[in-house]
Amino acid sequence: MKTLYLGVALSFAIAPSPVQAQTDLEQLINLGTEKNEKVPATFKSTRLINIQSTETIHKHDLDFRVDHRFGDIAGGNGGIGNFFGLDQATDIRIGFDYGITDNFNIGIARAKGATAATQLYEANFKYRFLEQTTDNSIPLSMAFFGSGTITGVKAADDPTASTAYGGFTDRLSYVSQLVIARKFDANLSFALMPTYLHRNFTRYGDQNSLFALGFGGRLKVSKRMAFVADYILPFRDGPKKEYIETINQQKFYNALGVGLEIETGGHVFHLNFTNATAIQESQFIAETTTSWGKGQYRWGFSISRRFSLSGKQN
Repeated sequence: MKTLYLGVALSFAIAPSPVQAQTDLEQLINLGTEKNEKVPATFKSTRLINIQSTETIHKHDLDFRVDHRFGDIAGGNGGIGNFFGLDQATDIRIGFDYGITDNFNIGIARAKGATAATQLYEANFKYRFLEQTTDNSIPLSMAFFGSGTITGVKAADDPTASTAYGGFTDRLSYVSQLVIARKFDANLSFALMPTYLHRNFTRYGDQNSLFALGFGGRLKVSKRMAFVADYILPFRDGPKKEYIETINQQKFYNALGVGLEIETGGHVFHLNFTNATAIQESQFIAETTTSWGKGQYRWGFSISRRFSLSGKQN
């Protein structure tokens, strides 16, 4: 953890000065000579692995996205017995995002779910309200992401269970995220993501609301390929965390993902490894109980395909 903090701090500490950064961006991104021009493509997709990016869908474009997580590669549930996780699917999400404007999109999704709360339906929106410019008059890009998720799973009879829903509103959870990103040069982008999660109903003794901080980056290694990574640090109430871990006999872990991004025309593929079993923010932020150190990481992939509904070719 300390290494991570140090890495983040160093990333900002070694960031070029505004004047130098302006020169670097103009030289390396080769955007032309106009000042105050917006820096394009801080990221290539609306998500990295587990977290959001500042990217939005263009006006009247439709983004169809499939996310998949397999079972454990190693550990007690992995190995050749389930072909290193490929015989299992911990979570699957299918979603559509539509661009109302170039900076505002709305979306819907259906996910299997990877905790006791399954059969998830999500509605979301993202608004990019600030864009980085080549002359550093605006040094950052910023976007706000909000989502609401409802579970359709049958309510549990055990009143202490996390799915012992008493009414419709108990099934709802909400996520609010501010995504702050900077493209340091043509190859390197980084994002910070303060997050607030609220679950209307949790198991007995757990907390309904918590804050988290996400980190993510993209390093381009060729014209079509880039390394991507992200990490999210939830700030849980200590005594409540200890209580739930004791009851469940499972520890909570922070979600860490690393992967390879491949761009092929209108498609963006992500081949990922992550210890998070769930895909929805409402679940992997607060309820990741699998560890890299125990071999409880998995293959995952994301496929994003965009369609222009305005007649323009992507």
